[in-house]
Amino acid sequence: MERFADASVRLAGLAGAVLGWGPEVFWRATPAELGAVVAVLRGGGDSVAPPDAATIARMQEAFPDE
Repeated sequence: MERFADASVRLAGLAGAVLGWGPEVFWRATPAELGAVVAVLRGGGDSVAPPDAATIARMQEAFPDE
């Protein structure tokens, strides 16, 4: 059985090499965030359509830049 420390070091190295994440980014990421990124890279993530112009306009109105 693989130890957590060994697996995490390997995964941190992979995140650094493939995603460009430094240790501080890797250790702040949640397992769900890391899993989502890996799923997208593997081509199996749920795809979400980008917002349309009307949605963006509503968001800009609701959350204006100050």
